[in-house]
Amino acid sequence: MKLSIVIVNYNVKFFLEQCLRSVHKAIQGIDAEVFVVDNASVDGSQEMLRKHFPWIIQIDSKENLGFSRGNNLALRKAKGEYILLLNPDTVVEESTFRKCI
Repeated sequence: MKLSIVIVNYNVKFFLEQCLRSVHKAIQGIDAEVFVVDNASVDGSQEMLRKHFPWIIQIDSKENLGFSRGNNLALRKAKGEYILLLNPDTVVEESTFRKCI
């Protein structure tokens, strides 16, 4: 595994969806895994992830653990040589990850 991407979400479904669409394009051709840790969102984020992004590794927390503790849930499982902590309101260009690697 070359790249692990970790995104912590809390009630930003619209931004998260845009972020994951851009991440999906940017990881094409890269051995990558994408984690989304959901901190007990009540905006339908968890259902949206299951419906539209079945390729991500979804970790649902029953409480809002905050940014650091949320990241730690995924970091324990990440297998990438490189690990990126990405905010859910970020949109990446298609070449971003290849350039960084």
